Amino acid sequence: MSTQPSDRHVITSERVMTPDGVGPAGVIIEGDQILDVVELAAVPTGLPREDLGELALLPGLVDCHVHVNQPGRTHWEGFDTATAAAAAGGVTTLVDMPLNCLPVTTTVAGLEAKLADCRGCLWIDAGFWGGVVPGNAGELPGLAARGILGAKAFLCDSGIDEFPASDEATLREAMVALATAKIPLLAHAEIEGPAPDSSSLDPGRYESWLHARPAAWEEAAIALLIRLCRETGCAVHIVHLSAASAIPMLRAARAEGLPITVETCPHYLCLCAEEVPHDATLFKCAPPVREADNREGLWAALREGVIDLVVTDHSPCTPDLKAGGFTQAWGGIASLSLGLSSVWAEAARRGVELRSVVEWMSVAPARMTGLAGHKGAIARGHDADLFAFDPDHEFTVGPEHLHFRHKVSPWLGRRVRGRIHRTWLRGQLIYAEDRIPPFAAAPRGRPLLRTS
Repeated sequence: MSTQPSDRHVITSERVMTPDGVGPAGVIIEGDQILDVVELAAVPTGLPREDLGELALLPGLVDCHVHVNQPGRTHWEGFDTATAAAAAGGVTTLVDMPLNCLPVTTTVAGLEAKLADCRGCLWIDAGFWGGVVPGNAGELPGLAARGILGAKAFLCDSGIDEFPASDEATLREAMVALATAKIPLLAHAEIEGPAPDSSSLDPGRYESWLHARPAAWEEAAIALLIRLCRETGCAVHIVHLSAASAIPMLRAARAEGLPITVETCPHYLCLCAEEVPHDATLFKCAPPVREADNREGLWAALREGVIDLVVTDHSPCTPDLKAGGFTQAWGGIASLSLGLSSVWAEAARRGVELRSVVEWMSVAPARMTGLAGHKGAIARGHDADLFAFDPDHEFTVGPEHLHFRHKVSPWLGRRVRGRIHRTWLRGQLIYAEDRIPPFAAAPRGRPLLRTS
């Protein structure tokens, strides 16, 4: 009689999503990895088996735009709460932004402080972006050697004194260093310029914020980044694109063969300016949520492939920082548990298949971060990062669905679609919505540091 290794088990489903399609299959897991994906009839006997029936088994999502804020502003968020919320949303890998933590991740010492602080707190795996600020180009080779996946710059005021904006000279110097290290520049693409006078507008009206951040600011920044990409050869990633008017120049740059990738976010795909209530500063972010016709332009660009991926840009804060009207409140949207359910609700209305949404939220982010081959697919040799999903279940978002630190989000009260039943990280169950408590006994995530 044959015996199986004690750490080998199998998860079966009628709807397993692999690179080859969706259908009945068994995913055989050994240790941290997927040993094989086989037809149901070929599942070996004698293995511990969990059958999901009609629940879809999908590759863990990769959210490469998350502000965890630890160390220094852990009272805003933290690795424990952020990564638990991610697990509840089907995310098995996140990449942490270099702000709004203290110290910011613009030096090797700043990265070391973050790595020390996250030890024992990660429910999922986490990678790290470094930061580009004036005067830190000499730190970038060391940050790259230590394992950052890329480095982010702001082309406008970040809202955080410790992370000032980068001008053209700063960007050029950084991009030369990053090209040598073969990692991308990420850019908050807004350059401050003329804006319509909104001083007479009621600060409780959303128009007071929307008019203050016109699409022309994004267009100017993206034009500069395209030119510097062409000049330096450095890969550029445009974060949280909100202005559909920038799509033609991005399309042309991609056609030229420039190494430019683009992300957008659930709030730009699901919300619109016309529907933001008076004084609803939970909707404030930068760049702003724009009009409904702009939203449709982003959906068209996603389907065309000019926009590559969808990430949350989870940017939480304490509730008091959302006071003061649209001109004074902190700009950031908390959504880490709800990325897939919010986007899938809108995608399904537009006739977009779930497979496309998984491409945007798992496959493409894994590719962009350099984690493809380990993350982003149910395939032999990949990490066994998986989640069980009911794509037909609709629900209204309540505080019980928000596992991040502060229950402050514009998604509260909104109808979304898709329920995450279970999440596995490298083969181990870390979240089960039908258990109390829903999370595993202890975190088992690890830092992901680039090794080449």
